[in-house]
Amino acid sequence: MRVWVPYEDLVEQLPEPLRVDVYDGTGEPPPTADEVSLYVAPYTFEQGPLELIGQLPKLRVVQTLTAGYEHVLPYLPEGVALCNAGRLHDASTAELAVTLMLASLRGVPDFVRGQDAGQWRHERRRSLADRTVLIVGYGGIGSAVERRLDGFEVQVTRVARRERKGVAEFSALPELLPQADVVVICVPLTEQTRGIVDAEFLRLMPDGALLVNVARGGVVDTDALVAEVGAGRLTAALDVTDPEPLPAGHPLWTAPGVLLSPHVGGNSTAFEPRARELIRGQLERYARGERLLHKVVPAGVEPDLD
Repeated sequence: MRVWVPYEDLVEQLPEPLRVDVYDGTGEPPPTADEVSLYVAPYTFEQGPLELIGQLPKLRVVQTLTAGYEHVLPYLPEGVALCNAGRLHDASTAELAVTLMLASLRGVPDFVRGQDAGQWRHERRRSLADRTVLIVGYGGIGSAVERRLDGFEVQVTRVARRERKGVAEFSALPELLPQADVVVICVPLTEQTRGIVDAEFLRLMPDGALLVNVARGGVVDTDALVAEVGAGRLTAALDVTDPEPLPAGHPLWTAPGVLLSPHVGGNSTAFEPRARELIRGQLERYARGERLLHKVVPAGVEPDLD
């Protein structure tokens, strides 16, 4: 059972009958491409390691280290299973979501610009306290965002694709959006969610509301968002954009009230220890012939990320 992993230190930690090679996405791949049956793809959105998937004739499983997996699907051969990272990034992404909320509301980017210019500007800023926060997508990341909001004295409402206790379904958005001071997008990018934050969605948000996106850029209609923030009616804090990376000269770079981070929700010091734990657990299951966790392909198996 030949497997490829991105971390050298895992080689001695994995059980028989696994035969382990290391490929971290740089340089030439191992000379065992004709044997590998499980490939742990490196944590990257670069095409090279993904194009390699189609060159592995005995491949049975691809394990990603990302929660989103839409970027892998074009490279996945028919009959090959795909497992995503499950809850690996929940804590770090939720942490950034709350950071973006606080930084945007309290005007931290303006403070940094003032510091760079040597200017002391004392202004009253908005607080998170007493606000209504609407979480759109209440899977692992959405629920982790709510846990981190505990103590900030906010009212939280929740929507997801499936209604359940305390969580409304997407059809309730027209009723909930006008009541939300902050809207946090945590949904996976699927055919159902692509462009869900469109002109009508944004129109329903009240004047001065903040949109936070830690999901995928394709969930938001960028042109519609540019129109709203450009008019000064809404503000936005975005870890993801469409297109991504955001090209030079794009209006989001200079739009008023927009805070951008370069898709770093999961890229923190929490990542590698948790990634190693995930890989070890999955490969131990694979060696024992047990069912793998977080399988999102074959078709019909939906990720629990709503």
